[in-house]
Amino acid sequence: MITSIATSMAVRIAEKRSGKFGSSVYAGRAAQLVERNFLAFKSSNWLVVISGFVEPVFYLLAFGLGIGKLIGGVTDGNGHTVSYAQYIVPALLATSAMNGAIYDSTWNVFFKMHFGKIYQAMLATSLGSLDVALGEIGWALLRGLTYSIGFMLVVAPMGLIPSWWGLLAIPGATLIAFGFASVGMGLTSFMKNFHQMDWINFFMLPMFLFSGTFYPISVFPEWIQIIIRALPLNQAVELIRGLTLGNLNLAMAGHALYFVVMIAAGLFFTTRRLTALFMR
Repeated sequence: MITSIATSMAVRIAEKRSGKFGSSVYAGRAAQLVERNFLAFKSSNWLVVISGFVEPVFYLLAFGLGIGKLIGGVTDGNGHTVSYAQYIVPALLATSAMNGAIYDSTWNVFFKMHFGKIYQAMLATSLGSLDVALGEIGWALLRGLTYSIGFMLVVAPMGLIPSWWGLLAIPGATLIAFGFASVGMGLTSFMKNFHQMDWINFFMLPMFLFSGTFYPISVFPEWIQIIIRALPLNQAVELIRGLTLGNLNLAMAGHALYFVVMIAAGLFFTTRRLTALFMR
């Protein structure tokens, strides 16, 4: 009975979308996949989930409030002196958004694709490859956003967000999470085994350490600075740091555009890849 009802619904949805632009890859049902992820999330390992939130807090306590007392004040890029904790908070916020989005859009997607065979089952229904991409990326975005809000609730009462423009850091972090999730899922669709997945961590750790998180990239030679500025985390750090410290300039529009391009490219290639893998 249930199977018959589900089949009838799928047929009605397919008939409704028939002939419309993008109907072969999109059925307007990405929200159903987000709902499915939420139901699965309730039975997940909470220690793994919480670890993504507490990690930047530990970095803040160790570096910002610990080593920061030895360093004293640093300049914010406009010649103004801020505490070391205020300097690294936006970088940790950007990193928190990245980590939350990357975890769900890489390892979780990898398991569903190669072990759970979930996408094969989904794409046998009325769902299209763009529905799956939007649903998974949307869920990863929610995780990144949750980590960002949680971190902001910790640092704001401590006086580490000196500008009211810092309120825009949350939508900024959402944009960052969206960009990383879109690209992360697209890259994961090409991974065949766990050894290849290790390349994600191999890339993310040095990006975290060298993207201006704990010190200005001006300490590096010019040619290294050019490479670092091209990295997505450095773009994220500069965007959030400008907002939390109130240093607004036209360059921030470029940082935001960087992630808009990441989102568009990630959605396009993820949809193409899922279509090629599961809708032949």
